[in-house]
Parts: sequence; C-alpha cells; structure tokens
Amino acid sequence: MEPGEPGEPGEPAWDRHGEGTLGGRALLELAAATGVAAWATWAALLMPGFRRVPLRLQVVEAYKQGLSPAVGYELNPWLLCLSNYWAWKAGYHGKVSFLKKDLWKVNLSDCYNVIVFLAPSVKPPLAAKLLAELPDEARVVAGRFPFPSWTPTSTLGQGMEQVWAYDMKEVRRAAQREALSHSSLIKPGIRGQQL
Repeated sequence: MEPGEPGEPGEPAWDRHGEGTLGGRALLELAAATGVAAWATWAALLMPGFRRVPLRLQVVEAYKQGLSPAVGYELNPWLLCLSNYWAWKAGYHGKVSFLKKDLWKVNLSDCYNVIVFLAPSVKPPLAAKLLAELPDEARVVAGRFPFPSWTPTSTLGQGMEQVWAYDMKEVRRAAQREALSHSSLIKPGIRGQQL
C-alpha cells in the first residue's frame, strides 16, 4: 500500500481521502451513535424522575394542602431545575423549594410530613434514618413502593398510583412490640443448646 492510501493502519477512517470531511455513511453512523448515547443518558439518568407522580403527592400539591414549608431534596441537576421551573410556573416560587441536597445528609428531626418516591432497595436504610430522626407526630407517605417492614396507617390508590401513609408513633409501637416478642423468646440466665 502506498502511504496515505485508504486503509492504512493508524489513519483515521474519516480522513481516508485526505479531505477531512465525513462521508454519508460515516455521518449516518455518527448520528446513530449520538442518538443511542442521548437515549442511554435519558434512560439512565432522567427518565426515572419523569415517571408519573400522583398529582396529589407532589411538593406543590403538599403546599396547597397546607404543608408548609414544602421542601424537596434532589441531587439530579436536571430534575432539580425542572422541579423549580414547575413550582415557578404554578405560581409557588418562594413557597415551595427544591434543594440540591443529599437526603442521607439532611437532618429530618424537624420534619412532620415526609413524602418519598424511592426504589425498594433504598427503603430499609431510609426506614432506619426516619425512625432515628423523625418525631412521633410525623407522617411518612411512600409512593410506588411501601416500606417492607412497616404496617401502613392507610393506603390510597392502586398499582403505580398507590401510596402508603405511616404515622411514626404507630411505626415505633409496632417496632417495640416486635422487639419485645423477640426478646421474650430468649429467657435470661438460660443458655441455648446447639443442635
């Protein structure tokens, strides 16, 4: 092969003819790759936050129902901007706020109404955080997925629209009853036998 001929090792495919321009096929491949990359970004990062949230449970709706202050925590910058835009568009700028904060680092001890839309895998560690930080008078509403170890005070809706409400005082009582029932199985001073 002569130097500079198409197919020479190390020569970029788009510059095979020495012109530096993309051919029709290369342009089509680039467009397809860009489209796939954009779709993958949407599917992985943005789409989960755009799934339908029941209107009655959005932070703006919570404010309309008298829950004030109404604050949402979100780490995804796109969803954060979109949420603040929706609050502004609905006329609630300054009344409803969305903050870029990590829920795991926020102290929730002064919260009395908590609404969560999180995956089931996150619910057990979140349950421990809520039990440790929320006051007895607090209510937790979970959308899409219930807390697996808690018994709801009430439920509303069905399927993807279903929500579960938990009163922290009742959740704590149930946890205490369960702890007592487990401790009564073990009698003090008696050693168990290994089978």
